[in-house]
Parts: sequence; C-alpha cells; structure tokens
Amino acid sequence: MSNQQPPVTEPRTVAVVVSFNRRELLLKTLQGIVSAVSVPAAVVVVDNGSSDGSADAARGFSSPVPVDVVALERNTGGAGGFTVGLAHALAEHHADLVWLMDDDTVPTEGTLAEALKVWSTYAPNQAVRPAFVASKVVWTDGRDHPMNTPRQRPGVTAAALRLAADVGAMPVRSASFVSLLVDAAAVRRVGLPVADYFLWNDDFEYSTRLARHGAGLYAPASVVVHHTKTFGSTDADPGERFFWEVRNKSWMWLRSRSLAPAEKLLYGGSSLLRWGRTVRKSRNKGLLLRCLAKGLAAGAGTSPRPNSAVLGGVYELPEQLPVGTAGGKGSAAGSGGAPLEFSVLLPIYDGDDAGFFRRAFASVTADQTRPPAEVVIVRDGPLNAALAAAVDETIAASTVPVVDVPLKRNEGLAAALDAGLLACTHEVVARMDADDVSLPDRFKLQLPVIEAGADLVGSALEEFSGAEDNIVAVRRMETDPARIAREARFKDPFNHPSVVYRKSAVAAAGGYRRLDLMEDYWLFARMIASGASVANVEQSLLKYRVSSGAYARRGGIRLLRAELELQARFLGEGFTGPLQFARNVAVRGGYRLVPEPLRRAAYRTLIAARPGR
Repeated sequence: MSNQQPPVTEPRTVAVVVSFNRRELLLKTLQGIVSAVSVPAAVVVVDNGSSDGSADAARGFSSPVPVDVVALERNTGGAGGFTVGLAHALAEHHADLVWLMDDDTVPTEGTLAEALKVWSTYAPNQAVRPAFVASKVVWTDGRDHPMNTPRQRPGVTAAALRLAADVGAMPVRSASFVSLLVDAAAVRRVGLPVADYFLWNDDFEYSTRLARHGAGLYAPASVVVHHTKTFGSTDADPGERFFWEVRNKSWMWLRSRSLAPAEKLLYGGSSLLRWGRTVRKSRNKGLLLRCLAKGLAAGAGTSPRPNSAVLGGVYELPEQLPVGTAGGKGSAAGSGGAPLEFSVLLPIYDGDDAGFFRRAFASVTADQTRPPAEVVIVRDGPLNAALAAAVDETIAASTVPVVDVPLKRNEGLAAALDAGLLACTHEVVARMDADDVSLPDRFKLQLPVIEAGADLVGSALEEFSGAEDNIVAVRRMETDPARIAREARFKDPFNHPSVVYRKSAVAAAGGYRRLDLMEDYWLFARMIASGASVANVEQSLLKYRVSSGAYARRGGIRLLRAELELQARFLGEGFTGPLQFARNVAVRGGYRLVPEPLRRAAYRTLIAARPGR
C-alpha cells in the first residue's frame, strides 16, 4: 500500500461497487476509482457470493484508500447488492455521498471530480442539492452506451433547464446504477432500494423515487466506461431474464410511489412499446412471450417482500440510517441533550415598511423566551434608502447573530427563501415575514414538537389591522397529523409565516418552487406526500398584519390562474385525484371570482373566525 494519500473528497464520499464473478473487471474498476483526480474516502465492495475469487482479490487490492469487502453468502442480485452497499456506506462509513457502480464500470480520471462539481455548485439560490448526479456512460470504443443513455426530464421547466445548464448538466427523471452519485440525505428520506427486484429496474425504481420531489442531474463531463459484452440497449434479446423486467415494471406501476400517476401512464406506454420491440426482434419469441405472461401475473399477484426478509441471513440492515459527517447539524437534538439550535429565515423586499420590519425582527429575537441562534435576512433585490438603513441598523444592534443575504434583483418569494435556506447554519429553520409579529412563547412551544420528531410544525395565528391589539380574526388550524394530510387535499393546512421546519425535509420535497402566490401550499403538499411528519400547535403564536385590501387580493384573475396551476400540479403528482381536482377547481376557483363581500363572508365563515368564536 502506498504511503502517499491522494486528495480525499469533501464532503465524505464513499464508493460502492457490486460484484459477481467478474474478478478481472472488478480490479479494473477499483484501479479506476483510486487513480482519479478525486478519490472517495473509502470503497465498499459488495461481493454477491462470487465463486471466482472476487472477494479475495478485492481484499488484496493495493489501494491508497480503505477497501471494505462485504462478502454475501449468496447472490442477492444487483438490487440486493446496492441495498446492502448503500446501507453499509451510511452505517459503517458515515457517508454524505455514495457513488454507486457495477463491477464492469471503469471510472476515468475526472469521473468523480466532475460529478462532485455539479452536485456542489448546482443552483446556488436553491436550498436543495441534487438527489443524484449520473455520469455519462460510454462503451469500450468510446460511443455513448445505449443501455445507459439518459433522457431529459419530461415536462421540465425552463428555469430548471437553466439551473442545470449553468453547471453543465441536464435534468433527468431516472438514471442507472452505472456511476450514480447519490446524496445520503436523499437516501435517508426515501429509504433504500427494493432488494426483491433482484435484477432489472431496481435502479429505475430507485432513481425515480429519489428524483420525484428532488433534482436528478446528468453530468456529461463525468465519464465512465461500461464494459458490457456487446454494444446494445435494454431491448436486446434478454432470454429468461425478461421475466424480471416485466415483473419489476409491473410492481412499479402497481406498488411503487416513485412515479406520479401521469408518469406511470407515460413510462408504462413506453415500456409496452419496448416490450413489443424486444419480442419482435427476439430469436426465441415463444420464450419471451412465456416470460411476459409469467412476469405480468407475478407483478399483479404479488408485492415486493421487505428488505429484511429478502436479505435475512445474509446481511442485517440497520434500523435507522445515520447522519453523515456533513450532516451533523441535522440531528434531531442538540449534543448531550442540549436545546436544539435553530435559524430564523426572514425575507424582505422593497415594498416592505421599515417600522414593521423592526417590530418583526424584535419579536423573533429580543422578545422571545427561547431565542434563535441566528437570523438569516434575505434582501430580495435592492431596497429603498429608508428600508436599507433600517436593516443595516437592526443588524448592527442585534444581540443575535445575523446572516445578510443580498440578492442582486427581486427574484420573488420562492427564490428568496431558497437562497435563505441555503445560508441557514442550522437544520431547523423558523419562518418569519417582515411585517408580522411573533408572540413571545412561539419558539418555546414549537421547538419541542420538532425535537420530538416532527419535520414541519405550524400554529394558529391572529389577524390584526392597524394596532397590534386590534385583532379582527383568528385563523385556527387542524392539529392531528392524519387530518392535516387529508385537509391538505383541499386547503393549505399551515399558516406559512408561522411554520418551523427541518431544512432536510424541505430539501427532500424539492425545496420551494416558483408558483405565483402558492409556493408555500405547493411545498407543504409535497412534504406531506414525501412522508414528512407534520403538526400544528393549537395556540395562536403569531400576529398577522392585514390591510384594507386583503380580501381583494384573495381573489381576481391572477389568483385564479395560480389556483388552476396549483390544482393541475396536485393532479399531475397524484396528490389529488380527478374528483378532488374537479371539486377544488369548482370551489376554490369559484371563490377567487365571487364579489368581494361574498369572499369576505366566506373567509370569515370557513377559514378565519372572528375573535371569541
């Protein structure tokens, strides 16, 4: 073993190689990993019961970085191998990023360095890093490998395309395990691959699950060589393995939540066309037709077994995937039982009032019985002189550390919040607006709910007009998590300025996304859909300023357009069904168009009651 250590990547990256009876190719893979510009902190080799000495060869490999061989007694397939490898990299090596590949994948000098560059520099104004970065895969003669050629994400927005293009990448919906750099935080949010897939579509199901509410990127500057025996796509004559393709795809359509319903129709149609092409080209059509029938029957009649059952007696999966070295700030509680530190995120723009801002800032700092560890102020574009002076003076006088995030131009609330989340030091973040007032015990009551395991907690609020004690309405919220999830299908179950959330849970849902006037509701719905633990505190913990034009702003063509776009996204993601969509468009859309007096009466009756009611 060499005494000279090559530079190890930061954050902590661990490579995982799954091997089965390809000893010589495995050694080439390992040599490619450790000979590159950037190398991982460790390499985990999962040997799937090989009989050709692959495990011993890996143990004897001379490497400048540790090589940890996990030898399984039987072949668990690619799905089982990558499940074990991911779990082992997180539990035993505390990885922040896991670099996945097969044993016939040979990295080039810049494979990892280029993937890391894309991951670390993507979307500086976004609070979420990519869930994965996929490499460009070429065959041994340098041609793009048709088996691993990704496609641009269907329906991707122009903004997402620009964000990816800025770092030399392309947004994708899925990718293969042939050199896939995966964010460990995303793994902890969506879980491990499904080991019962054995082979075929395990990477498709898992990568689409990772990227459903996050970014998946393809980085063409990160190149690996895939040493398959022949140059061909997945519709090459597969023989008896066709059963796994059909059964596993059927499981995806019927059992997995990795794809939204509309996506299942899109990808399902594509799969049917590919199956037909595969059978038509086959030299043994009878065999493939029998595999097709058997696979469809198995996919419809069975469900994937739990990973613990599939891997029983082979590898014991950890009960909980630990946080990596770069995720220490994301722990659920402070070290040694100390109170959890948190950030306050407060955006401000040119239309805000200097006096209101000063009051809002004081209410979340000096007035709090449990103050934050920092306040992150995002200046959403240039501020007028009076407002800029108020911000500067407030920062200078603050007893709580302040992070000042100036944006060159007004980007809108979603982009401002994403930029602020990225600047927050702490995993737990409390929202605050520049014209509201937090009550003194707000954080004292909300933080224990987060410390008990919640990802998102809001509260009731009081609406006031003019003086703070002129309360005109109380907006109460559902407190039961199951009822919150049901209510979210019809109305926003949280008061946005009152929420406290985990930054990682926001990231797992894809961060704030631009949706005029509805970015908060859209985020909360995605957090609920991705499994976030949610709650509301029954007490009113925030005073929300309303003006004489508040009811006018809750209606009109602009809000109707935003409402319709939100409901279309809910339906497309499977968050609501067709009947719920029709109800929401009729009721919520109609509410935007009724005369203002009727809107005021409906709001007072259904959403915000008068004080004392």
